[in-house]
Amino acid sequence: MNIFQRIIVEPFEKCYEKLLYFLPNFFTSILLLIAGILLAIIIRIIFQKFFKTIKLDRFSERSGIVEALSKSGIREPLSVLISKIIEWIIILTFLVVAMQNLRIPTVEHLLERFFLYIPNMFIAAFILIIGYLLSNFFRRAVLIASVNAGIKYSGLLSKFVRFTVFILSCTMALEQLGIGRDTVIIAFAVTFGGVILALAIACGLGGKDIAREYLEKKMKEDNKGDGINHL
Repeated sequence: MNIFQRIIVEPFEKCYEKLLYFLPNFFTSILLLIAGILLAIIIRIIFQKFFKTIKLDRFSERSGIVEALSKSGIREPLSVLISKIIEWIIILTFLVVAMQNLRIPTVEHLLERFFLYIPNMFIAAFILIIGYLLSNFFRRAVLIASVNAGIKYSGLLSKFVRFTVFILSCTMALEQLGIGRDTVIIAFAVTFGGVILALAIACGLGGKDIAREYLEKKMKEDNKGDGINHL
């Protein structure tokens, strides 16, 4: 009887005790998650009406934000996009609270690491957004300046500047996330150095005739000057 009790009865009793301890937390977590989803939907509707009241969509159209979003594949108005982001932030917050309420050590450890990683994600996203906006700004500035200067390849030059600025921002974002930090930095340095070297060689080969004409002209002027001094 003692063997039967140790092998079968005691494990079932322990399982039953753990189940009684776990079920209240489980149902509480489900209620928290449902409440969070309902609250997120209500707050999303409130923010959408608020953004329409302050005419955020018109401001985004005038400032060029809508154009930038459409190029990246986002067709929704800025008010709807921000409202959905707020909705998902609330849902994720309640999801985290619900998972913590389960009091599972492994889950708590993962959530702790996730919370420590969240600031890096926001900073990386901010760097990408700023980099994208700056790349478009510098592209337009270089295009206008090169067209006014009469440079033939102004479109290619502006695209190169935009690509360089955006790649730099991507490198900084990946470094902030800690994804292959050394590899990304080395790859960017090699790529950027290779592009600069290629441009230097291209400019050197393309401008060799101009440099030769300038040197020949300079030498002729020096020879004329020497002849006048001798007279």
